[in-house]
Amino acid sequence: MLLRAALTSFRRGDTLAAPPVSVAVEVSLKHLAAYNDVCGFGLRDALPLTYPHVLGFPLQMRLMSGAGFPFPLPGLVHVANRITQSRPLTWDEPLEITVSARDLRPHPQGTQVDVVTSVSGAWEGVSTYLRRSGGSPGSGEELPRPAGSAVWRVPADIGRRYGAASGDRNPIHLHPLSAKLFGFPRAIAHGMWTKARCLAALEGRLPEAVTVDVRFKKPLLIPGRVEFSAGETADGWEFAVWGKGPHLLGSAT
Repeated sequence: MLLRAALTSFRRGDTLAAPPVSVAVEVSLKHLAAYNDVCGFGLRDALPLTYPHVLGFPLQMRLMSGAGFPFPLPGLVHVANRITQSRPLTWDEPLEITVSARDLRPHPQGTQVDVVTSVSGAWEGVSTYLRRSGGSPGSGEELPRPAGSAVWRVPADIGRRYGAASGDRNPIHLHPLSAKLFGFPRAIAHGMWTKARCLAALEGRLPEAVTVDVRFKKPLLIPGRVEFSAGETADGWEFAVWGKGPHLLGSAT
């Protein structure tokens, strides 16, 4: 997959014509246990809310590295993720996964596109990617820092551990030297690991039918120390991960 991703480096497309891709899968308990361990979930019949994302990851890479996807993968930034679940999926049911791309649209810093993973009519994940091509980041949001409810010490090997469990072995997550090749001072944590870790902290408090929306902000350099905060709202929960600034802002409704 890394080789196919590298071969997309010279793309300069401006249209979206990637056909959907589908596959039937069965959950491996060994794989599920490894994922739960690295993200902090307990092992139960219902799949963690973020787990179908990693089941669909090989299809996402196939679609994004295949014909009809307009952007090169190197340099593509995962800026947001929204998961909507109408019922829990269980580890023992066969799953039908379809991945598609939609909504190519302008952004002040370039162009965005959504990669959509649908599972068995009960779960949908929408990952928004940004291809930067100019523009200014702007002045940024003035965000009040919430009071932390927990301190997390994120170890240096979390990128390698999550990469092994998820299949996402992007070099920016694996080692300081490989991350420096892409302009980072050291490796950064996966955004989807950070989201999963937040939901593990809220495990048992979210309804079975739920939408969890997050925005990924500043990269979380590893090893690192961050604060997790969560609070109930009229519609559900709001949560965040902060270091010197926000790394993730999320809501569950």
